[in-house]
Amino acid sequence: MDKLRAYLVSLSRRQKRTLQVLTDIVLVWIALWMSFVVRLGIDDLINPLAKHTWLFVSAPIVAIPLFIRFGMYRAVMRYFGNDALVAIIKAVSLSSLLLAFVVYWYSNHETVIPRSIIFNYWWLSMVIVGGLRLAMRQYFMGNWFSGAHHTPFSNKDENLTKVAIYGAGVAGNQLVAALRMGRVMRPVAFIDDDPNIANRIIAGLQVYKPKHIQDMIDVTGATELLLALPSSSRTRRREILRYLEGFPLHIRSVPNFTDLASGRVKVSDIQEVDIADLLGRDSVPAQADLMERCISGQVVLVTGAGGSIGSELCRQIIGLGPKKLLLFDHAEFNLYNILGELEQRKKRESLAVEILPILGSVQHKAKVLEVMRMWAVNTVYHAAAYKHVPMVEHNIAEGILNNVMGTLYTAQAALQSGVSNFVLISTDKAVRPTNVMGSTKRLAELTLQALSQEIAPVLFGDTSNVSRVNKTRFTMVRFGNVLGSSGSVIPLFHKQIKNGGPLTVTHPKITRYFMTIPEAAQLVIQAGSMGQGGDVFVLDMGEPVRIVELAERMIHLSGLSIRSERNPQGDIEVEFTGLRPGEKLYEELLIGDNVAETKHPMIMRAIEDFLTWDQLRGSLAELLLAVEANDYERVRQLLRNVVSGYSPGGEIVDWVHQQHQKKPL
Repeated sequence: MDKLRAYLVSLSRRQKRTLQVLTDIVLVWIALWMSFVVRLGIDDLINPLAKHTWLFVSAPIVAIPLFIRFGMYRAVMRYFGNDALVAIIKAVSLSSLLLAFVVYWYSNHETVIPRSIIFNYWWLSMVIVGGLRLAMRQYFMGNWFSGAHHTPFSNKDENLTKVAIYGAGVAGNQLVAALRMGRVMRPVAFIDDDPNIANRIIAGLQVYKPKHIQDMIDVTGATELLLALPSSSRTRRREILRYLEGFPLHIRSVPNFTDLASGRVKVSDIQEVDIADLLGRDSVPAQADLMERCISGQVVLVTGAGGSIGSELCRQIIGLGPKKLLLFDHAEFNLYNILGELEQRKKRESLAVEILPILGSVQHKAKVLEVMRMWAVNTVYHAAAYKHVPMVEHNIAEGILNNVMGTLYTAQAALQSGVSNFVLISTDKAVRPTNVMGSTKRLAELTLQALSQEIAPVLFGDTSNVSRVNKTRFTMVRFGNVLGSSGSVIPLFHKQIKNGGPLTVTHPKITRYFMTIPEAAQLVIQAGSMGQGGDVFVLDMGEPVRIVELAERMIHLSGLSIRSERNPQGDIEVEFTGLRPGEKLYEELLIGDNVAETKHPMIMRAIEDFLTWDQLRGSLAELLLAVEANDYERVRQLLRNVVSGYSPGGEIVDWVHQQHQKKPL
């Protein structure tokens, strides 16, 4: 049977259609013959083929063109659905009606054909033609007996992973069809909140209420549960996931509605539970005027375009109608990846935007200035930064050169080339920092705040003391961690669960703010459009999340248990490793209590102190000299003097500094 199925699938399209037409001719003859049998019975039946040959010739001549016209030979048997059944009903009904006219036209008193023959022919054709197609769909899906768990002869798929599907709607039914086609998992039950379909059979599977999940597990032996709720809100998904944590099931899901609508994924693309669903906060719809204000019809430059935030900014920007989009990054592979993705989308959606990849570092001030002048950039989104706290703590010089001087050089290039809008992507770690990374990001904010107050500043490093007219509107946007970014804890937890643990958490009380990358990028674009100059915008990150609770939920939703003193036989242990260099227990978004609302409910304006450009320029010069001299004690002291609230938590752990300390005097 498998060989025959493989042979039929391998036939060319023309061969398949020819085979279907020939089969339908035979089916029409069978239906016509059976219509006489039903009307006259076997005993009184006179061979209708001999007596009414013209009728058996006319029936396929009338039916087959209509079958072709209604697309019955364009439908793929493996994906045969309701629309194809409707087409069959229409085609068979119309062909029966036309055949009735033929009978009326050609019959005479010598060849009387009972009128019930046409009615019998209609319903028999519907049953035979439609029934064969439904049977062939099951045959090509490779699952003749794919009914509920109690269906006889369904033991052949016992070796497949048994899965239940939460959601018996359209997505759930599509998922069942995809799983039966793929034969990697065996769907055994539906779970749905709708009381109207509870305890009913859909697609051969029993529908259980959520409160009966344990009964479902006991009866079916399901070990995984797939969420088929692509259009439900995050709040609702969080409620469902919280409830499912108590069952020994590995929870996975089909993609959300946005990804399905965009065509990036299909219903059958099963994935691990989106951690954003655990946070349960629905994003606020974007305001179109704010999204387009600094982008539509303009030349836009994104630094750090290959990074987590930078690449998502590019994805959002390309759909807002920019004239040109410049991708600036020092990492060749990252730049290659985002360029390829954007070019494919440009071709797919016929977008009228020129995409230019530029390899370079923001520390190379001449290159940055040349790029902005050459392409007459209107808007800059500055996402280029080193952001991994322990890594920057061990490499202080590079952190300062990239995060502080790189921002300074990019901002000055924007000012010199007449860029209209400059948006800095900042971080909550800039607030009362305990680490070098946070202090460099706060220093980057101070740089833009100082420059924005100057009508005609003398730029840093300009020995000619020439004042430059400032036409650039500088804006900063500050937010917390983004889910799935490079260095995020979520991919690390997934990897550790896959390897059997343990899950490493630095401290039992450590908390962090989280936001999805698309939501953060969208809010950055909108906040950047609202600034008047020198504004520090803070995104509403919701409630902070305890990392240990996040780890425990991820273990539960993987269908595993936590190994602890109370449960020594558990699957995976949560291990506390201690705070890393420069790491804080809690992050903050505001330095003070002064905050103002904006026209967007998720964006606030922070009112904070800053330094004048003359004060800051001198401090930057001293800081650069200390870095060049590898004097990290001096670097730390200068950061303390400039960055309000900077309170380093321990010894200097910079690798170069430690090596200098080891050298004999």
